[in-house]
Amino acid sequence: MTDPVLSLSSVSLAYGRTRAVEAASFEVAPGERLALLGHNGAGKSTLFKAILGFMPLAGGTIRVSGHAPGTDAARRAINYLPEVVTFPRSLTGREVLRYFTGLRGEPRRQIADLLERVGLSDAADRAVGTYSKGMRQRLGLAQALIGAPRLLLLDEPTSGLDPVSRHDFYGVIAEAAGRGSAVLLSSHGLDEIEHRTDRVAILSQGRMRAIGTLDALAREANLPTRLRVTAREGAADGLQAEYGGRRFNGCRLDIDCTADAKLDLVARLGAEAGRVTDLQMSPPTLGDVYLHFSNLDAEALQ
Repeated sequence: MTDPVLSLSSVSLAYGRTRAVEAASFEVAPGERLALLGHNGAGKSTLFKAILGFMPLAGGTIRVSGHAPGTDAARRAINYLPEVVTFPRSLTGREVLRYFTGLRGEPRRQIADLLERVGLSDAADRAVGTYSKGMRQRLGLAQALIGAPRLLLLDEPTSGLDPVSRHDFYGVIAEAAGRGSAVLLSSHGLDEIEHRTDRVAILSQGRMRAIGTLDALAREANLPTRLRVTAREGAADGLQAEYGGRRFNGCRLDIDCTADAKLDLVARLGAEAGRVTDLQMSPPTLGDVYLHFSNLDAEALQ
């Protein structure tokens, strides 16, 4: 079994007497993309600070490639992209990467490729002060990709990017993971990461509420799959009487079913060619999963 690049075991973090994170545990393997989700103040940024070695632990352990946070070995293993990227405005994009490759002791021949990968080749020799926020964010990603990072730590990495740039951004992240980098990213953009990460971890009020694949968490939460059935004219009443569901627009039924019952129900409806003209299936979304596990806290307080 491959050893994890990042490992957290019962990690607790505090600001004075206030616990910000309580007993958080998870791992990120080489080539894996894990999304850390949570509301503002859930503890995501605090965990990032601890992984980077900027915050002492109140309990538990963190290991980055087997090393304690803040050690030289752990720092060499991490490449980090913060939510807000700042570079000297007078330097060009190429000069920024020349500086950071030198700082990390990496060969500068990779600079042209990095600029190409993030779509900044045409702006490489322009001053950073002329860059848009999205361009600065892409330059930050290029900086984070220098060398062969063991761990990519990305804090709200698509902030300021337009939809096309976000799509391209996640393509670059997938490529980095394909080369073996472990990726831990935080994001509020549930729709954009739903099919672009391997697992998600949901943090709420400092506690890890759930971690796993979308399918596994949807099953754990017992969230329904929705089947949208379009009936032939005059057939909707009979279909609803037999299958149940909610009626819409006279000829449409929305039927919720469990994951275990889904295949049987789809097969039965698929055989209803005489009464059904269309059948669409909507599995639980990441938003549904996130709301379920985040709302456990709210329910507990009632």
